[in-house]
Amino acid sequence: MQYPVLIENGSETTAFGVVFPDLPGCYSAGDTLEAALLAAREAAAAWIDAAVEAGTAIPAPSGLGDVRNLSDGNVWTLHLIDLDRPDHGT
Repeated sequence: MQYPVLIENGSETTAFGVVFPDLPGCYSAGDTLEAALLAAREAAAAWIDAAVEAGTAIPAPSGLGDVRNLSDGNVWTLHLIDLDRPDHGT
């Protein structure tokens, strides 16, 4: 399934920040956009593994319209990440 991920643009002195709106507490970062996307995939996989171990339900991905309306004063770039959800087989 494709999950939305929000990436805060980095610079020469700051990393690209990564937030999954649908996975509470799932954050990451990377020095480049490519590194941030890879770190996002790894962080989400670890989050899902921990949820499965704990017997916690894995939230369904939000619609793009819902995510586009999120704002906390930062400028975010919206990306979609393919993630396996064990409860859905994808």
